[in-house]
Amino acid sequence: MKFILENKKADVELKILTKKCEKLEKYGFKNSDMETLFLIESQKFYIFIEEITPESIKIATANVMKALKKYNFKSIKVDMIDSNDMDIQECFIEGFILGDYEFDKYKSNKSSHPIKNIYISNSKKFLNDAIKVAQIRADSINLTRDIVNSMPDELTPKKMAKIAKTIAMEEELECAIFDDKFLNEEGYNAFYSVSKASVHSARLIHLAYIPKKAKRKIVLVGKGLTYDSGGLSLKPADFMVTMKSDKSGGSAVLGIMKAVKALNLDVEVHGIIGATENMIGGNAYKPDDILTAKNGKTIEVRNTDAEGRLVLADCLCYAQENIPNIDEIFDFATLTGACVVALGEYTSGVMGYNENIKDKIVQMGEKTGELYSKLPFNRHLKKLIKSEIADVCNIASSRYGGAITAGLFLSEFIEDKYKEKWTHIDIAGPAYVEKSWGCNPYGASGAGVDMMLRYLYEIQK
Repeated sequence: MKFILENKKADVELKILTKKCEKLEKYGFKNSDMETLFLIESQKFYIFIEEITPESIKIATANVMKALKKYNFKSIKVDMIDSNDMDIQECFIEGFILGDYEFDKYKSNKSSHPIKNIYISNSKKFLNDAIKVAQIRADSINLTRDIVNSMPDELTPKKMAKIAKTIAMEEELECAIFDDKFLNEEGYNAFYSVSKASVHSARLIHLAYIPKKAKRKIVLVGKGLTYDSGGLSLKPADFMVTMKSDKSGGSAVLGIMKAVKALNLDVEVHGIIGATENMIGGNAYKPDDILTAKNGKTIEVRNTDAEGRLVLADCLCYAQENIPNIDEIFDFATLTGACVVALGEYTSGVMGYNENIKDKIVQMGEKTGELYSKLPFNRHLKKLIKSEIADVCNIASSRYGGAITAGLFLSEFIEDKYKEKWTHIDIAGPAYVEKSWGCNPYGASGAGVDMMLRYLYEIQK
């Protein structure tokens, strides 16, 4: 798909309405948010939005693509929305690309993508730059979607490592891959224990983008559970379906690392992914086991389905021990169903000790059309992960506040000097939804990629 800054005749003309249009009411058009109308005779497609925000613009152009794909049009003409805001311009372009996405890898009949050219008239200042940035970001989101959507027997930890190597080669990044043997011998016992029962060896993946004069050093850690059966604390059958999506955090980190060099960021970025499966077998780790993480803390296991936090704990330890002078650490994970209960399917939870960073994450989400909300730590919830026989327990003693207690568990593996620099992002809600919503199709959304790329751009200023 090409974006061409020309006032050129096209197969169909798109009109984005921000004010009520009485002339269309005779066609039954009610001027409600995201309502569409296609007048075949005039070849004009109308969509109404109530307010001009990055989220609404992205959803609008994505919905246009979804609606027009069933026709055989090859080109669209559209006026650029009346805004000089770069975030609006980028989301305007991005929506078209994201709306064109369909995951058809396993289908005999592949999806059609008839629209090849989008002509933009009334173009605004900086739109060429917005097109470039939007294409990079959208391609990274779609890569993330592809990885998450791929079936677990194909997208194994080894395959995830292979994708990381390909990204490193294409983008000239540094790359290191470690296997089960390394985890066992080097004392990453929490991570290693989760992986033991799988026939697919775990991988700890470390990608690094190191520009010459970096202004900041950022570490991104992603949970990469390529499949989660729940382990010996086996999930019910219905809850096991879609667990290929438990690698969404690690997939988001891969998507972000794919884009950082292309965006020419003046920020050093390290991406660390803990890729493994949580399976059952005679050598599976068990409830009642006591695991020792890399930082020496002992963990009482009371539920093997709380495995992602064990993998992340050791990955966070790896980052702090092997990457000096980190400015900020972020982890991304589909960590808890409790976060979905708290915030719904479309919003990610943000936790940590630095209010400024958490506020910034929420703001960057608003600038890119993603939804984030803060969940507060407190001393009372921290008491719920106390263990009588180890340093900490991997689940709380109460069913309530589970997203926050999981975040508090991870905080046990953050060194004091990094407490104010670490932020936990639970993307369990929006990462994978079994219906289309916003600019997202059925399945993986690529949650976290857009926001973090915008965040990395912002902090280099």
